[in-house]
Order: sequence, then structure tokens, then C-alpha cells
Amino acid sequence: MIYPFQEIRTTIKFLGLLLFTMATSFCSYGQEDNLDDIDGLLDELFFNDQQFLDELIDSDFSYNFLYTSVSYNSNTFFSGRDSGTDQFNLIPQVSYYHSSGFNASISGVYYQSFAPSWDFTSVSLGYFNALGKNKTVTYNLGYSKYFYSDGYDEFINSLDVSLGIRNKKRTFGTTFSASYLFGTEESYQLISSSFLNFTLKRTSNFALRFKPRLNFIMAKQNITTSRFVLVAGKRVLSTFNFDVFDLLNTQLNFPFSLSTRSWDFELGYNLNLPNALVNENNIDTTGFLNFSVGYMFDLSK
Repeated sequence: MIYPFQEIRTTIKFLGLLLFTMATSFCSYGQEDNLDDIDGLLDELFFNDQQFLDELIDSDFSYNFLYTSVSYNSNTFFSGRDSGTDQFNLIPQVSYYHSSGFNASISGVYYQSFAPSWDFTSVSLGYFNALGKNKTVTYNLGYSKYFYSDGYDEFINSLDVSLGIRNKKRTFGTTFSASYLFGTEESYQLISSSFLNFTLKRTSNFALRFKPRLNFIMAKQNITTSRFVLVAGKRVLSTFNFDVFDLLNTQLNFPFSLSTRSWDFELGYNLNLPNALVNENNIDTTGFLNFSVGYMFDLSK
């Protein structure tokens, strides 16, 4: 298989958006109607601040806060695939959440060895809410704009929708997400993410959890291959382009999270099981460590 430089660049950019989407996923839920459900809401947001919990109850379960975080990944794989360069990446993010359902965020990706290292900045707006008596079905609608440092313009917009299903105790659930990417080119991606939630230790201002997750990442991708064909009895190298929609990667996450008041920390191991497409052979299983730290600013005080 031979990729022209532009095709390699486009492929890495597209798969990089998949990596970014998974790393910045954030599940938020609407208002709940009793103390246990409010506590569960905070669990999903990785917080357990008793004062914040009391304010939610006193203010009819409304909330209004900023959440800042920085995520570190020990190596960079694009949909589980090795780019040939061992490098870490950093993803800082600042997000705003309001109990009305409105949310907004700004984030980006820094790669250790790419030039420029700061690949792009993303600005997102969204609306989330919950359905059903027990708020076990959630949905999120959003739009993202990408500003690339090198002027790349093939995928600079994204329309996003997600639907989540969980049990009442938030001990397991599944979210299905779909994104339509467009700019000078267009594509789409589907992600299925299922989780289990085990609380290992918990007090009024401290929580330690293990939350394994199984992700399936599917996307439409343009494939370019070159092969020899016979033309007038002679072997000629020709290039072929075609679109493929297929499973790109299956990912297993094994994270431990520690929450204390407004801080939360996560340390985990991630295992990639990439699925070989029609033009790929012998793709190795890959893995990396992740660490993140986040802090919540309560704006309702």
C-alpha cells in the first residue's frame, strides 16, 4: 500500500479527531428528583462535594459550574493504529455546564513530536437532558468547530448527537454517539461506549471507583491504494480511491478515579484492538496509560 503525503496527513487528522472525541467525552445528566439521584448525578460528573450537594437540594437541583481538566496519554495511537512515532499527547479542556441543559467547552490537542505540536483548538456548544421517570435515558445535541494550526480545512465542523441508557443506580450503561464531520471533505463516525461502575470506597467527601469501559469505534474513511494493473499488455502502477465504513477499533479502558471535594483524578490503562481494513495487514494490539486531573468551580456561590 502506498499513501501520498496528503492522504497520510488526511488520515492522521481524521483519526486524530476520533482520538480527541473519545478523550473529551463527558456524560452529563439533567435534574433529578431525590437525594440519591442528585448524589448519582455528582458521581457521573466525578464530584462529591457535600456543600455543593446541599446547594443543589436548596436550589431545586440547579447547578452552574466550570470544569477544567488536563489529560495525559503516554503514547499516541490513531484508532488504535501506530503512527510510527512514539509520543505522548496532552488534552486540556475547559467546560461550562448549566442545569438548563446548556453546555460549552474549549479544548485542544498537543502532540509531543508533531510540527506544529499544538494541532488544533476545538470550540463546542451543546444541549443535554434526560428522559423517563427515573432519568435513565439521556441525550445530547452539539456542534463543534475546529481551528487547525496548519490551516487544514478538510474536517473543520462536527454535528454531534448521543443517546445514553443506564440503570437507576448508575452501575452500568451504554451511550451511542454519532458525528457528521465536514469542511472541504465530509465523513461520519459512530461510537458505542458501555461502562460498569464499581465504588471501592466512599465517604461524605471522598470516593474511589473502578469504571471499566468498552468502546467500539466505527467511521467512514477514504482509502487510497496503489497497485500494478495491465494496460495494453504492460504493467502500470495505478492509484485507486474508495470509501469504507467499518469498525476501526475496539478499545478497553480500565480507569481508577479518585474524587475529593472539587478535585478528581483518574489513572488508567487502555488496550486497543484495531480491526484491519481491506488495505491493512497485521495490525498490532496497542496500549497506553492515561492520567487526568480536573477541578470544578461552582459559579452559583
